[in-house]
Amino acid sequence: MFYHKIDEELSLKLIELKDAEKVFALTESSRDYLREWLPWLDFTTKLEDTKAFIRNSLKGYAEGESLTTFIVYQNEIVGTASYNNLDRSNKIAYIGYWLGEDYQGKGIMTRVAGALTDYAINELNMNKVDIRAAAQNQKSRAVPEQLGFVQEGSVRQAEWLYDHYVDHVIYGMLADEWKKA
Repeated sequence: MFYHKIDEELSLKLIELKDAEKVFALTESSRDYLREWLPWLDFTTKLEDTKAFIRNSLKGYAEGESLTTFIVYQNEIVGTASYNNLDRSNKIAYIGYWLGEDYQGKGIMTRVAGALTDYAINELNMNKVDIRAAAQNQKSRAVPEQLGFVQEGSVRQAEWLYDHYVDHVIYGMLADEWKKA
């Protein structure tokens, strides 16, 4: 089982079915807030949807294609962070994340993304870490910017959010750049 302690108040743990109710409750309490930037909220309307997500994520982990974790802050699950895709042939880890509304502004996600970047490069021997965010999502974009990621470009109309497309900004960190940071 994957467990990664980041600091005294923050850690990442492999998602588990036993936590489905807590994560679904967190999703419910932050639904309107998260819906602005996450396309899956309308497809996660009952506990069984969260359980199906967890099962699918565990399958990806077992196959070595992804790693989805729950973010644990002061002993509470406050969001998720993942390698949405581990491209082992090109040695690229693609990070994605979301955080409950009540936990914003505490530096949690920057620490989490930094820990995932470090783990990808130093433990999984990835050459690059990729983070993508909607162009107008300033909070999500601030995470890779604070960590020194390079803005590499954008993809027009990269994601459909309920009734409109959003462009994505792509950030990258190379292994040799991270070692210098």
